[in-house]
Amino acid sequence: MSEHRRCTARNETPLERADRNFVELLQELRVVQTGVQILFAFLLSLAFTQRFPSLDSLQRATYVVTLLLTVLAAALFTAPAALHRSLFRRGAKPHIVQVSSRLATVGMGVLMFAFTGSVLLVVDVTTHSRAAGAAAGTATLCVCLGLWGLLPRLVRRAAASD
Repeated sequence: MSEHRRCTARNETPLERADRNFVELLQELRVVQTGVQILFAFLLSLAFTQRFPSLDSLQRATYVVTLLLTVLAAALFTAPAALHRSLFRRGAKPHIVQVSSRLATVGMGVLMFAFTGSVLLVVDVTTHSRAAGAAAGTATLCVCLGLWGLLPRLVRRAAASD
């Protein structure tokens, strides 16, 4: 009975709220997944270019780690759909939403490092400067940390003070 009682500021039941939250999460994942797929395709194609054999061991290690991070990010971002499909009509929507949100959060962290590695590798190879690659990778990491970590905290703090 309590699951059907209207109880939120939006005048929705807990199940309606879980449904809405899951739809919102899936919309977010659709946006992110497209970028991950493009990055993954780019990384896969690099191994078949004429220049790939000339990479040094650090560049190859960066490539492999970045490729694997991108695969992990893709897996984390698609896991909510698989989880939902596995538990469809089993009354587990609030749990699906909770777990899926955590998967997406971890996926964003993994994606941040995949972006960092990708930029580091491309700048290193194109400029022939390890220092430039490291600087560009560090800048990428800082931008992601700022936009994905710091900005939400600042917005949350501003909203709490209003």
